[in-house]
Amino acid sequence: MKSLQKFVLPLLIVVVIAMIYLFYFKPDNRLGSFSTFDTNNSAVKDIKVKVLVERGINSNSFYVSDNDGTVVLVQADKIPDGIQNSETIVLRGHLNKESFHAHEILLN
Repeated sequence: MKSLQKFVLPLLIVVVIAMIYLFYFKPDNRLGSFSTFDTNNSAVKDIKVKVLVERGINSNSFYVSDNDGTVVLVQADKIPDGIQNSETIVLRGHLNKESFHAHEILLN
């Protein structure tokens, strides 16, 4: 019985660490939602979105779609090369009333 008690605490610690990893740190492949953004707040947040290449990509703007199907115009100072080949990207920026201002665009 005493040897069994030696393994209970370490086993519980391992289970708790595994649960934290699986539910908190595991990367999420789902698209984000623009509904979590406040247009009155200019805090920079990340969102994973689908690039709508068929709508066209200009030198500083393009369209994206989120998990809810909301289509938003993205304004960016610099659009990275290869965005035409990316299905999803991560935008880092804030949502205005008319568009999303991307401070940084991360290709997947």
